[in-house]
Amino acid sequence: MRKGDDKLYRGVKAFKLMFDVIKHPQLVDRYKHFKKLSCTCRLYCVKALRSKKPKSEIQRQHYHFIDRHQVKVIGGDGGNGCISFLRLFKNPIAGPDGGDGGNGGHIIFEANRNIKSLNHVEAIVKGEVGGNGKGKDMHGANGEHIIVQVPMGTSIRENSQVVGDLDTEGARFVAAKGGAGGKGNHFFLSNENRHPNVAELGALGEERVYILELKIVAHAGLVGFPNAGKSSLLRAISRARPKVASYPFTTLSPHVGIVHYDDYEQVAVADLPGLISGAHQNRGLGLFFLRHIERCVFLLYVVDLSRPSPLDQVFSLKFELEQYQTGLSNRPHAIIANKVDLPESASNLKELEQGANMPVFPISAKLGTNIGSVLRHIRELYDQHNKDKLQW
Repeated sequence: MRKGDDKLYRGVKAFKLMFDVIKHPQLVDRYKHFKKLSCTCRLYCVKALRSKKPKSEIQRQHYHFIDRHQVKVIGGDGGNGCISFLRLFKNPIAGPDGGDGGNGGHIIFEANRNIKSLNHVEAIVKGEVGGNGKGKDMHGANGEHIIVQVPMGTSIRENSQVVGDLDTEGARFVAAKGGAGGKGNHFFLSNENRHPNVAELGALGEERVYILELKIVAHAGLVGFPNAGKSSLLRAISRARPKVASYPFTTLSPHVGIVHYDDYEQVAVADLPGLISGAHQNRGLGLFFLRHIERCVFLLYVVDLSRPSPLDQVFSLKFELEQYQTGLSNRPHAIIANKVDLPESASNLKELEQGANMPVFPISAKLGTNIGSVLRHIRELYDQHNKDKLQW
């Protein structure tokens, strides 16, 4: 039976049972049990889709995921007013006719759910300049507004103060206003001055510097020491292609992979740069790396079973997170015990399972061992704790 036919069969069966309950009240307890069981199956029977399409061997340009970016915005300058006098047939001094200058364009940040990174935002964004006024009372054209698309959930800071939060689709923030256009000499015409020989210059646009930060980078964050196998795990569960090598700190910026499920849900998993002891004291770019972790909904601690004392690795990681931000280590989490295929991992796994007070999933990211259980647990955490914080 195909999957679509199986779903149809279960739906017909549930409808028939509900109809029987109406006719036979003694089946109420059976219906309650069936309803509870169906809700449980819906949570745990969701399967992750594994793409059969092979990954491309072409080395394309490396994609840098940026979740914090400094940008300088400059509004467009206003156009200058014009000094002009109208000359007509038999009336060579018909009066002033200088037009006003156009207004400069604004710089606007707009939230877009289809954008996930800040890598496309330029370091300096300049607004369009307004046109100058001309004779015959012709005003200059206004400069077009520059709209910069940013991901939903972007926080805007200026001088370490939050000045804007773009949490909803289409929300806008005017980052820099354009300058007003200058007045032409026709504006200064009065009974006292019938031939004004003066005009205004256009005002300069605002110039500001902002820090753009994403509140949430991904649903799940892979946290661990260097060479624990975080990048290999992300390659195993998604089509992302982070760099994998035998030396530490191969990952210097987050890589985000998408896990697809058969109910069309998409869960984002981030491969975060490796931490070292003393990261909360900014050792090894520690604060720069820890900043990414606080933007994940739940955490997956990836430990290397081939190294001694894997439980100490978990305690060290939680200690670094707690020292950086109080309560960060208490977020929903689980332990991913990697490299279970190595001989020395068996004894370390028993020690880890006995001492850990959280779920432990022994896997081999290289061979694909027990990856399915990890994907199911990721979906459980997503259903329980995401609450529409981030949609992909």
